[in-house]
Amino acid sequence: MATRTSPRSRPGKGTKSAPRVQHDRSVYRERLAAAARAAQSAVSSGGHFLVTDPLDVGYLTGFLGGDSFLLLAGKQTTIISDGRFAEELEAFKSVCRVHIRTNPMFDAVGEVVARTGVKALGIQADHLTLARRGFLARKCKGVKLVETAGILAGLRVVKDFTEIEKLLKAISIQEEALESALDQLGVLLRKKKAVTEAHFAAILEFEMKMRGSPEPGFGTIAGSGPNASLPHYRAGPAPIARGVPLLIDWGATFDGYHGDMTRVVCFGKWPAKLARVYEIVREAHELAAANLANGRSGKEIDGIAREHITAAGYGAQFSHSLGHGIGLQIHEDPRLSHMGAPTELQEGMVVTIEPGIYLPGVGGVRLENDYLITKGGARNLCTLPMDIKWATRR
Repeated sequence: MATRTSPRSRPGKGTKSAPRVQHDRSVYRERLAAAARAAQSAVSSGGHFLVTDPLDVGYLTGFLGGDSFLLLAGKQTTIISDGRFAEELEAFKSVCRVHIRTNPMFDAVGEVVARTGVKALGIQADHLTLARRGFLARKCKGVKLVETAGILAGLRVVKDFTEIEKLLKAISIQEEALESALDQLGVLLRKKKAVTEAHFAAILEFEMKMRGSPEPGFGTIAGSGPNASLPHYRAGPAPIARGVPLLIDWGATFDGYHGDMTRVVCFGKWPAKLARVYEIVREAHELAAANLANGRSGKEIDGIAREHITAAGYGAQFSHSLGHGIGLQIHEDPRLSHMGAPTELQEGMVVTIEPGIYLPGVGGVRLENDYLITKGGARNLCTLPMDIKWATRR
């Protein structure tokens, strides 16, 4: 059963810019040790591994500047970066060595690899392009390149306390921002001011930035009326009006971590058909969330929501998977989907639940929250209500 996060227990409340979450660097040393063990068991390279995905570099070290590689070579861990980040990387020397290159990246990798005596090197084949693999091979002559995939994804899929804290910060920011943006929208509509979807999206993104989110996790979706039938609609020039539901899918970021939520609101009276659809989607969401638990499969949870929507006569109008993992990426493992092989949910995973019904020419309803899988159920990391009373604005 899903439990709900209390707003009072949430870090980062208030309208001032939220401070960065500070943590002991030991969490990154632990992640590096786990990555070395995973590389050791996955490749015959003595645990030597080149991390080229900037999000994985950030996960393992806390450095999110980008344009940097990370070499795991036994107990020697080295970030390879350039002079733009030299000052910033001083703070990371307690976690790993820092090599500031003055030459092209793959030349620098070759130098560091030669210095560490690496004979075989695991590479991220699911990130490194064929062209870049060729550059690496030419600069690391005599070193066997071992292609791997998913080694670090397996570590990132289960969140630790520091990651959950950052996700809570991001969610808190975006919830406060939405309430403020909706209040402003209500004032504009009561004054009969023209407001477009793009205008509202800009207000919402501004409010997130003012609360400590450096950028939105993705382009804000604000679909008015029939535009809400497009699941990944992009906010445009369509006007927002009273009596016309507005679908909002938005996300804040905090220290690289992404929140992801969806609500549908209507200023004034709801169209009868969409009001009924709203209740069906809400019920499907709550049924699925109540069944989240360690050991259940994502496919099974998807089926619970899908069966409810199908029984109501809208199965064909639920056109996407039920949910996905969130973290350093807005979409990451695990997947809660009716397509593909079942994925077993594990304690510590954070997933979205987002059933939807989309009616071309009419509109759409999707309701999305973020949940932490626990031993006996799940914890709802979001606090905004989903009932239609809350969604009916003045």
